[in-house]
Amino acid sequence: MNKEPLWTKGFIQIWISNFFLFMTFYFLLVSLPIYAIRELNGKQSTAGLIVTVFIITAIIIRPIAGNLMQKFGKKAIFITSLLIFLLAAIFYLFTDSIEGLLVVRALHGIGFGMATTATGTIVADILPSSRRGEGMGYYSMSMNLAMVVGPFIGLQAINSWGNTTLFTLALIFAFLAILTGGFMKFEPVVETETVEKENNSKKGFKFEQIMENTAVKISIVAAMFGIVYSSILSFVSVYAENIGLVSVSGYFFVVYAIFMLMARPFAGKWFDRYGANKIVYPCIVLFAIGMIVLGMAQSEWMFLLSAALIGLGYGSMFPCLQTIAIQKAAPQRRGLATATFLSIFDIGIGFGSYIVGIIGDAIGLNTFYSLSSIYILIGIVFYYYLHGKMIGKETIVTKKEKYNTGA
Repeated sequence: MNKEPLWTKGFIQIWISNFFLFMTFYFLLVSLPIYAIRELNGKQSTAGLIVTVFIITAIIIRPIAGNLMQKFGKKAIFITSLLIFLLAAIFYLFTDSIEGLLVVRALHGIGFGMATTATGTIVADILPSSRRGEGMGYYSMSMNLAMVVGPFIGLQAINSWGNTTLFTLALIFAFLAILTGGFMKFEPVVETETVEKENNSKKGFKFEQIMENTAVKISIVAAMFGIVYSSILSFVSVYAENIGLVSVSGYFFVVYAIFMLMARPFAGKWFDRYGANKIVYPCIVLFAIGMIVLGMAQSEWMFLLSAALIGLGYGSMFPCLQTIAIQKAAPQRRGLATATFLSIFDIGIGFGSYIVGIIGDAIGLNTFYSLSSIYILIGIVFYYYLHGKMIGKETIVTKKEKYNTGA
C-alpha cells in the first residue's frame, strides 16, 4: 500500500513560512536585550520586559485568532497575521526609545501569535491523517532549525554588523515568511468539521474550546522549567558579554542544538520503550548541572560545555513533555493539546524573562544561573506529583487495552 505524500507543495510552503516566522523570533530574542541595554541605556529588567510583552500579546491573541479563523477562514487570518508581523518588523527601523520598542514588540507579538496559531492549524489540515504524527514531527523541525540559525545570526548582527543591518535582516525574514506562506492554496473546509464547529457555537462558549484539560498539568511542569530556560534565551548573550566571551556567544545555541539533535533520536526511542520517567528524571538532572556550569563559566570551554549539557538535558526533556501532553489527549483534540501546552509554556517564558531581568540586576546573572539549578531539581517533585506517579497506572491501563483489543 502506497503511503500518502507528506512533502507536498503546500506543506513545503507552510514549513518554510513557519521557519522564517521563528527565525525572526529567535533572531530578535537574543539581540534585542543587548540592543536595549547597550543602545537605549536600559536595565536587565527592561530587557526582560521586552521579551515578556511580546510573549504576553502572543498568548492573549491565540484563542482570539482561533475564533477568528472559524468566522473568517484560515486564509484571511493567516494573511492578516503575516502583514501585521511584517509591519512590526518595519517599525523597528524607526524606533529609538524603550517605550517605542515595547509598543512595537506588542504589535509583533500579536502578529506572531496569530501566525503561529494559523500555521499549526493549516499544517494539520494539509497532512494526511494516516501520517499526521510523522508529518508534525517534520514540521517541528522548522522551529528547531530556526532556534539554531536565528540566535547565531542575531548575535553576529548586533555585535559585528550594526543596528541598521540587524533590523533590516528582521524585515527581510518577515518578508520571506509572507512571500512563502502568503501564496498558498487553501483546501476547502471539510463538511464534517464545519458541522462540528456549528454545533460548538450553538452550545455557547466553554473552557474546553480553547484549552485541553488533559494537557494542563504537564504544561505547568513545562512552564516551570521554561522560566529558567527564558534566562538562557533572553540573557545568555548579555551574560557572555559581561564575562568577556562575546566571541563565542553565538556558538552557544549551535552547540546546544547539536547535542539536542544528537540525543533526540535516542530519547525518543527510550521514551517509547521505557516510558517518560526514565528519560525526564535524568534530563532534569543534566539541565541542573548545565546551569551550574554556566554560572561558573569563566572560559570558552566551560561556556560551551554548559550549552552541551543543557542541550542534552532540557533539549531532550522538552519534546518528552510535549509528547506527554499530546498522548494524554483524545485523537481529535491533539491539536488543541499542542496549543494548550505551548500557550502555558509561553507564560513561563514570558513571566521568566521579566523576573530573571529583575533578579539578574539584583544578584548578577552568574549567581542566578548557579542557584537556578536548585529550582530545577525541585521541579522533579512537581513533575512526580503532576504526572510521574501516574506512569505505572497508565501502563497497566494500556496493557489491559492492548489485551482487550488483541493488539
